Amino acid sequence: MSGSAGKVFAVTLGILTAIGGFVDIGDLVTNAVVGSRFGLSLAWVVVVGVGGIAVFAHMSGKVTAISGRATFEVIRERLGPRAALANLVGSMAMTLLTLTAEIGGVALALQLLSGVVPVLVVLPVALVLWMALWRVTFSWLENVAGLLGLLLLVFVVALLSLGPDWSALAGQVVQDGPDTGESGLTYAYYAVALFGAAMTPYEVFFFSSGAAEERWTSQDLWRSRLNVLVGFPLGGLLSLAIAGCAAVVLLPQGISVTSLSQVVAPVGVALGTAGVVVVAVGVLAATAGAALETALSCGYSVAQFAGWPWGKRVRPARAPQFHLVVLGAIVIGSLVLLTGVDPVMVTEFSVVFSAVALPLTYFPVLVVANDPDYVGEHTNGAVLNGVALAYLVIILAAALAAVPLMVLTRMGA
Repeated sequence: MSGSAGKVFAVTLGILTAIGGFVDIGDLVTNAVVGSRFGLSLAWVVVVGVGGIAVFAHMSGKVTAISGRATFEVIRERLGPRAALANLVGSMAMTLLTLTAEIGGVALALQLLSGVVPVLVVLPVALVLWMALWRVTFSWLENVAGLLGLLLLVFVVALLSLGPDWSALAGQVVQDGPDTGESGLTYAYYAVALFGAAMTPYEVFFFSSGAAEERWTSQDLWRSRLNVLVGFPLGGLLSLAIAGCAAVVLLPQGISVTSLSQVVAPVGVALGTAGVVVVAVGVLAATAGAALETALSCGYSVAQFAGWPWGKRVRPARAPQFHLVVLGAIVIGSLVLLTGVDPVMVTEFSVVFSAVALPLTYFPVLVVANDPDYVGEHTNGAVLNGVALAYLVIILAAALAAVPLMVLTRMGA
């Protein structure tokens, strides 16, 4: 393959994996729940969330490419050990919760495909995830899971096949609140949850650390921009298709999503059994990929903070602490699931607390992205800074509102 063809292939593959990796168990469940209860009246949150994760990931990727340091290396160096430790604890708690939800999502996908009870496959799933992280190369992990995750585009096909009343869906998009008998507080709660699902911090930890693993430099900023500005918006379009399918099939029947089988039910209505099989494989790939990313993100965060050797490419003998943290995170997530807790409930908790934890990493990255000691002449411009500061206000508002709304609405009940 020629050099130019190789670059084109790398960019195309990066975009495809960004699309496939954007939608994890949090996005699947939250978008379907929102679609089944509010139609597309919260579509604006997906758009806002996609813009936010694009800004966050772009700044993180830029900092890594220019400075050669990943997220928590920068946070510790810039804020000092004490403040960075508070950030680490909050972020790790959220990432562990997300990892638990993703492992549960893999088990639920296997239930769709085989009928096996999820709790029975948690330990085998954990073992396979660990073996994949130990033995499979970084590029294979990213590309295979991401490309198979593209099977979730069957939601787009299903929505088109359902032949909905597009004007009615458009009307839902532009309405300024719930019109389905839901309260304003519940509407606000799901707006925060949907925002948290779109802006899950582990995606940025993984993006930044992956850039460091692949040894990005300033010459790779174009690749970062393409992956962020094309992959994430297309992933957002997929999220809207999931909500749209639920709005067309489940909302008119008064069915509120409480299980993964209900998430994929509209695909079955539109495309039959073949469609359900395709979407189940897509869910399996997307959740497995997200589980791998979150497990690695746990190791990345702790090792970067502690100054240990780290990296998927680094053998366990040379980075034992990093690999032990990754293994420990998988074990903890699996043990939580073995208690019989509902993976969907864990998912709902994870997206809400993603919103709570988000300022802990977003703000330091914004500060460093404007520090010439780290990024030289590539500091944020006036427009990017204006957008980034606007998102900081939104992130802080969502973080402050998340827990009170969760309590007041009893998690949207």
